[in-house]
Amino acid sequence: MFFWFIGTAIVTVWWVFRDPAFDYRLLIVGSVLPLGEIVFDGAKILHSVTFSIVLMALFMLVTRGRKPIRKTLLGLPIGTMLHLVFTGAWTDAQVFWWPFFGTGFDDAPHPVLERGWWNVPLEVIGIGLCIWVYRTADLADGERRAWFRRTGQLRLPIQR
Repeated sequence: MFFWFIGTAIVTVWWVFRDPAFDYRLLIVGSVLPLGEIVFDGAKILHSVTFSIVLMALFMLVTRGRKPIRKTLLGLPIGTMLHLVFTGAWTDAQVFWWPFFGTGFDDAPHPVLERGWWNVPLEVIGIGLCIWVYRTADLADGERRAWFRRTGQLRLPIQR
């Protein structure tokens, strides 16, 4: 379960912001970051909305004065928030609202592992979304790929 989060995060941010200068690199990292908790046998702090909000607040405070790095850094908490949306993390209030409902995680299962076979069609959809992004942003072109690696920007249509 990897492409589901990458594809949905990119398409959601493109659909909502339509910003040609948005840096998608940290968004991608943030969208898969909570998957790392699989090694801890369950959902922990990365699946709490508190983590994403604190991370966003920290970046906002550190980059006061509209510094250009702010736009890049905000991709990380946006990605972690979108992971929460597309994993269904809100269904476990104990983890999602941590620490407001208690500080323990009570061996909460990781939402991706809990979903079981449903991961297969979701991953297929994610791969389809990534293929759409690849084709639409013309990443088959080496110059466009180099531009993405350098700037994190995807040349996706911005008209509504």
